[in-house]
Amino acid sequence: MAAERFSIIERSYSDDEDGLSVGIANIHATVPDVEANKETIVRVAQAFAERGVDYAVFPEFCLSGYFWDDAERCREYMDSAVTEEHLGWIESELEPLLGKGGLEGIVLNNLRHAGAGRYYNSSFVVDGGRDYLADESTYDKVFLPGIEREHTTSGRDDRLVLETRHGRFGFTSCYDYLFGALMREYAMVDECDAIIQLASWRAEADREYAGLNVRTPHYYAELWDTVIPAVSATNQVWTFACNAVGEHGITGARFCGGSGVWAPSGLCLLQASRTHEELLIVHNLDVAGARDAEQDDFDYAVDFKEIYRPLGESRGFSRQAG
Repeated sequence: MAAERFSIIERSYSDDEDGLSVGIANIHATVPDVEANKETIVRVAQAFAERGVDYAVFPEFCLSGYFWDDAERCREYMDSAVTEEHLGWIESELEPLLGKGGLEGIVLNNLRHAGAGRYYNSSFVVDGGRDYLADESTYDKVFLPGIEREHTTSGRDDRLVLETRHGRFGFTSCYDYLFGALMREYAMVDECDAIIQLASWRAEADREYAGLNVRTPHYYAELWDTVIPAVSATNQVWTFACNAVGEHGITGARFCGGSGVWAPSGLCLLQASRTHEELLIVHNLDVAGARDAEQDDFDYAVDFKEIYRPLGESRGFSRQAG
């Protein structure tokens, strides 16, 4: 079997086989070893196809792995790992998996050339039906933290909405998910049913409030667990969050895993390990129906638009007078 290396958690949301089956890869990228990462991606995609997954979702930087401080060595490696250097691999190894077991698309994130010696951090869907690296088919990460600013260029106003038979999916990359205005655009303007969040979200960061005897060394991991349910609930969207797990091969920085599926209620339906590679599969999700059920209780979009109005031709909102 293709998945011998990985533990697999497989659940069914319902008996309706017309619902979405999603596979989420809570996996580790080896740095620097793009060939090992390619092998991992293929094996995981094969495992998902064998189990009837419709969309296979991989973490941010799944092909290259994350940056590190040795700028010259890092740049040389990343130049070898950009997506444009591996189109033949996608064509020969990944695209033939489409249609097997019902596999409709493979969601990847990796670097692509942005010109002037910089990269875009790009998410895209290999589904056999589009030029997946065309500007209109990619989501280029908008908000760039730390070392990423040294190497990548912001997508600025970028968004990607994927129309599927299961619903409308929007995309974010890691840090982007913390910005409420972007989430509001996807939910209120684009009317997305789900957000696909691809991340290399770290675990460790200290926060201490000594006077109240509150301290954590795992602030980032705790933020992951609080922000995702809040964003899902307040925008009434699904979140399919796929995070890297394990230690960076050069820096030792640890990624917190915890990939999972959050319903439009904000409740987590299934979540992966914090420490080891694991594949999550949830079958027969009623993407649109679950949103409708939440909106029957409180329809945040309707209530929001009663108080806020669109700003002209922009995608922003302002309070209505009177």
